[in-house]
Amino acid sequence: MLGEPLLLGLVLAPSAAGVCLALGSLAAFLARHPLKLALSDRSRGSRHPRTVAAEWMPLAYAAVAIASAASALALADPRPFAPLLAVAPLALVQAAFDARLQGRKLAPELCGGVALAALAPVLMLAGGWALAPSLAAGALVALKAITSVLYVRTRLRLDRGQQPPLGPALVAQVATAPVAAVMSFAGWAPWIAVAATGALLVRAAHGLSPRRRIARPQVVGFQELGVGIGFALSLALGFLGMR
Repeated sequence: MLGEPLLLGLVLAPSAAGVCLALGSLAAFLARHPLKLALSDRSRGSRHPRTVAAEWMPLAYAAVAIASAASALALADPRPFAPLLAVAPLALVQAAFDARLQGRKLAPELCGGVALAALAPVLMLAGGWALAPSLAAGALVALKAITSVLYVRTRLRLDRGQQPPLGPALVAQVATAPVAAVMSFAGWAPWIAVAATGALLVRAAHGLSPRRRIARPQVVGFQELGVGIGFALSLALGFLGMR
């Protein structure tokens, strides 16, 4: 979910500020894993050789993130970064759950996915795109993140032999196509966005059906990675065609 908005934004609006922002975002993302390891060790009252590294690595990543963000602000007008302020509460919600080692719950995953989607409009605005298509791109990536979280969580539970409700994942997926159609009709997004969201619906309908092939979580993750890259590239081609 981090790669999709970065890929879309950098393809549509490559810039030095965008590269700095992408690097900072990646550093902040990579800091989460060692930080959770350190918090986990502390919560159990244990200390291992990995604990020391896990405590220092987030500080190193944070330094890179701060330096990269400062460089991005120095290279571009601060106004394009406004979408990040809008989603800051969602990022704080995810951070609060991560601090309690509960980052895998539904709420933080949804909040984190939507917060990351804001990177796409920031990169587009910094690269000179108008506000409407930039926000539309961010909204489409956010919808993709929401539906992916619901789909993957449901798919993994099904493959474990459980019987989760399919309605939330499928209803959310069905709702994305009309939203994409409205944005396309208004001229804010390319019509390929409708086809792309339709392809996501087909993927979800098959992946949650009895005809699916049971797969390991890692396989489902790589499949979703490929779907996300395809979705971002298709949107990028569509938005480029609008110019």
